[in-house]
Amino acid sequence: MDRAGDRLVKVAKALGDPTRLELLRRISAAGEICCKDLVTLFPVSQATVSHHLKILVDAGLVAVRRQGQFGWYSLRPLAVAQHAALLGKTLSPRRRKPAPR
Repeated sequence: MDRAGDRLVKVAKALGDPTRLELLRRISAAGEICCKDLVTLFPVSQATVSHHLKILVDAGLVAVRRQGQFGWYSLRPLAVAQHAALLGKTLSPRRRKPAPR
């Protein structure tokens, strides 16, 4: 598999978990949100939320800004758009060359 394919798989795995997808939705809606605020929105432990956030950051979908002991998370819209474009390009049927006459 090429680098683009590897990237698609990494992002797809990150988005493949319902909790991570909902985290991404909440981060997008908030613009920027602190990890401690995200923890209150989910019925899982702080460690679990932190683990999911790390996967989203590692996939390049979310940026983190450290302020003291807290991490503030924001969506990386360009990364999301690039992923969508790459997915569309990867899955679109290849244009066939016309047969010679």
